[in-house]
Amino acid sequence: MSEPVQLLIHITTLPGRGPEQIAAFERLAPVVRAEEGCLRYDMHQVSGEPERFVLIERWSSQEALAAHDATPHMIEADAASPAFRAGPAQVLRLAAEPLA
Repeated sequence: MSEPVQLLIHITTLPGRGPEQIAAFERLAPVVRAEEGCLRYDMHQVSGEPERFVLIERWSSQEALAAHDATPHMIEADAASPAFRAGPAQVLRLAAEPLA
């Protein structure tokens, strides 16, 4: 089994469509958090920027993340998000441990 995986995901919605991103996350979060290997799944709105969000994910392993990406609810969510997002999310994979 691999080491934990941490992701920082930047999301920007189309103007005025931030509430749709929030609603989509609120529907999806409980399902994702119940997945095996999900250690963290939290979204924050960027202060003062209603169309910008940061999603923080932590998975127990690369295998758990891969299984998550293949779930029907994630496939459906990924297919629906272009309707309100300004473009693809920017996904940053972080080192497993902080530097200091």
